[in-house]
Amino acid sequence: MKILTKEEARGYSPAALAFYGDCAWESLVRRRLVENGSLPSGSLHKQSVELVNAGFQSWAVDIVQNILTEEEADILRRGRNAAGISVPKSSTPRDYHRATGLEALFGYLFLIGEYNRANQLFEVVWNERQYKREK
Repeated sequence: MKILTKEEARGYSPAALAFYGDCAWESLVRRRLVENGSLPSGSLHKQSVELVNAGFQSWAVDIVQNILTEEEADILRRGRNAAGISVPKSSTPRDYHRATGLEALFGYLFLIGEYNRANQLFEVVWNERQYKREK
């Protein structure tokens, strides 16, 4: 797969970045769930649904926003503020727009080949989730 330059990736609409970022985020979630042990696919699916939704992704924005570079924060902001996004009934507009911003960021990072940075941000979210679950 061709790695894009930052300029090329920034040329994509926030919706296109979020479209790809949705896949990138879900891939990170699914990989982590599988790495945690062999479980029936139904159980894996149930767990992934908890982590691949607007509410959780909106929460994840709170976790990573203070460690983003200026460039990353700009991509997230562009995704969050994208026009023409239809909010499903299963989500609040606030959560859905913030989740779209997070997905746009992950789409951007994957397109430019910054997999390590995407993994780093995902790890921060995952670790915070684990910490909250243990409390």
